[in-house]
Amino acid sequence: MNLVKRNDNWLPSLLDELFTENRLDTPNYENFSIPAVNIQEKNTNFVVQLAVPGLSKENFSIEVEEDILKISAEVSSENEENKTEDEIKYTRKEFNYNSFKRSFTLPENVNVESVNASYENGVLEITLPKKEEEKALKRMVEIS
Repeated sequence: MNLVKRNDNWLPSLLDELFTENRLDTPNYENFSIPAVNIQEKNTNFVVQLAVPGLSKENFSIEVEEDILKISAEVSSENEENKTEDEIKYTRKEFNYNSFKRSFTLPENVNVESVNASYENGVLEITLPKKEEEKALKRMVEIS
């Protein structure tokens, strides 16, 4: 594998950094790394799924405060300065998991008392059950 050096032409380089489609090409990619999310609405609940591989469930903090779902992860980075010469040297290392915070405003019909979460195969899944809606009584009105 060969590394490709950047072109010295500054104008296209500046525009490429501002309007890039692939965030892997930007400097400091780790600043942009927030987990991707899927949100599903089902008949009885909402399901929020976050793609967060490489973490453990102890890294996560999930809070519901004033109809706002707050999801965060604290990851401590290992100190790489203490590696010996026998260990592998990386040409490029992108497996770097950083801390993140995401917040979502919840709809009024979520029962915040029954929220639960699970973490399996790199996907954090949060289930937000809906409140049982009061059944509206239907009544026919006669016209006189």
